[in-house]
Amino acid sequence: MQKQKDDFHNSPLGGTATGNSIKILAPATIANLVCGFDVLGLALNYPRDEMHLTLNKEPGIRLRHTDIYNLSNVPEQNVAGVSLLELMQELNNNCGFELIINKHIKPGSGLGSSAASAAGSVVAANHLLGNIFSKEDLVRFAMAGEKLASGVKHADNISPCIYGGVTLIRSIFPLDIISLPAPAMFVAVVHPQIEVKTSDAREILRKEVLLKDAIKQWGNIAGLVAGFMKNDYALISRSLEDVIIEPVRSMLIPGFDDVKKRSVEAGALGGGISGSGPSIFMLCEKESTAKKVEKIMKDVYENTGLLYNTYVTTINNEGIVVSSE
Repeated sequence: MQKQKDDFHNSPLGGTATGNSIKILAPATIANLVCGFDVLGLALNYPRDEMHLTLNKEPGIRLRHTDIYNLSNVPEQNVAGVSLLELMQELNNNCGFELIINKHIKPGSGLGSSAASAAGSVVAANHLLGNIFSKEDLVRFAMAGEKLASGVKHADNISPCIYGGVTLIRSIFPLDIISLPAPAMFVAVVHPQIEVKTSDAREILRKEVLLKDAIKQWGNIAGLVAGFMKNDYALISRSLEDVIIEPVRSMLIPGFDDVKKRSVEAGALGGGISGSGPSIFMLCEKESTAKKVEKIMKDVYENTGLLYNTYVTTINNEGIVVSSE
């Protein structure tokens, strides 16, 4: 890797192999996967953010949004900008970028909106620089953006966004990320139009956990990982249980208990809060089941009077992709 970085420094424009501009699509992600708080996550095929990045000779970052979310265009106050600054620091700030972001993943949805921005910017930059950084490097850069968003460096959204599929973060310091195989599954999601800030959702968590609860949680995490690796839908289903985080955070989400109970009764493997919420996801073996679950989600939220979005999608095994559009 050091030779590649040296090649960059000796190049008049960073040694780009693909031109000076690129468009990428960064996927939504589901973190925790019920029992795997901060260690498990998966990428979705829908929705996805669009990002255009241009590599410049002049140092510095110019950033702007074309979406409706009024996010800061100041690089130091934007998760994509902060992540790019981390990458640039590794190169002694010997380059610059112009970044245009069109977000389709709503901030505060619990679907990895900040991760898509943070990861998308550094993946696009790495592509323009000739792929001089490893995926672990890119996760490390993007975690700086996640810290800006939530106050904590975590990688359970960042990792699947970059690696694709299902990922296990065995360790943050040092980074140790494992890509997990998983059987084909459909994912039904409802996003009630309320905001749950990640920082607030972390604040309400218990600071101490009973040993018996920890043991049960560890068993469920191990069972879920084993279920993915063995293509064992029944094991996946009975491992989708959270006895530590969900009982506390679910109180922030109207309709949660009703959605979960009725979805499992309709045949869903299981599910829970996506990240810190308020979105709720359900994993299903068949598309027909996922469609039934989506209808249940709509029925529940029609009765609450809250605005909401629902959709059915699948696991994205590619992660961030270069767009040909």
